[in-house]
Amino acid sequence: MSWFESLILGLVQGLTEFLPVSSSAHLRLTAAFSGWKDPGAAFTAITQIGTEAAVLIYFRKDIGRIIAAWSKSLFDKTMRKDHDAQMGWLVIVGSIPIGVLGLTLKDQIEGPFRDLRVTATMLVVIGIVIGIADRLAARDETGGKHRAPKQRKQLENLGVRDGLIFGLCQACALVPGVSRSGATISGGLFMGYKREAAARYSFLLAIPAVLASGTFEVKDALETGHVAWGPTLFATVIAFASGYAVIAWFMKFISTKSFMPFVYYRVALGAVIIALVATGALSPHAAESAG
Repeated sequence: MSWFESLILGLVQGLTEFLPVSSSAHLRLTAAFSGWKDPGAAFTAITQIGTEAAVLIYFRKDIGRIIAAWSKSLFDKTMRKDHDAQMGWLVIVGSIPIGVLGLTLKDQIEGPFRDLRVTATMLVVIGIVIGIADRLAARDETGGKHRAPKQRKQLENLGVRDGLIFGLCQACALVPGVSRSGATISGGLFMGYKREAAARYSFLLAIPAVLASGTFEVKDALETGHVAWGPTLFATVIAFASGYAVIAWFMKFISTKSFMPFVYYRVALGAVIIALVATGALSPHAAESAG
């Protein structure tokens, strides 16, 4: 992998990680359209550490408060009813599905799931799902001619059942084209949560999964030597900087705007990829991963 490729791929990772468009799909597609080798699942996992560092800084006050309350709840039973302490447990509970499925499906994640036909299909299907969830949320928020607006749930209403459902939605993002934020936020909208609440929990929920995945890939890469460390670390830094800017913008965007522009983009991009693969203009299979 060249330094120029790492610059572009780092920007793509940072710009798309928090948007409901699938960063893993865009890394794969950027390489395919540019004629580069597939950066691979390891590159994706490691550069995601950069974007999660942006989450840690952006939500540092929330995270610090949650960790402090959760730690106290281990020894002080009265703290177990504290909302921040409960959030700590709910992030752990919600991380179980992706941890189990990530280990179970590791070979598929690094192989068949990276087929562009799978990516394109997921872009379209999950795009439609996000669109339906967005319309349901908008209907509740605005009401209608014969119905009053419906109060949607906040994070204070989050329980173990909903946390696990959020976690299962996040696990779907193991397939390129799904989108971690898209799957978890739309899952939250279907369960009746406000957009901001679903997004906040989605970003907090991603922290353990991404850091664990990235650490695992770093360990594996050190043992096998299959990663070009200079360009990969450079891309990780670029992903952090661009990711921080995007997350600040996105949290403001979702408070007043619809997800429909992302839905139209996903469906259009998926359709283009399907057409290119069908005509033979684009190979559905990854070239040898860059190292």
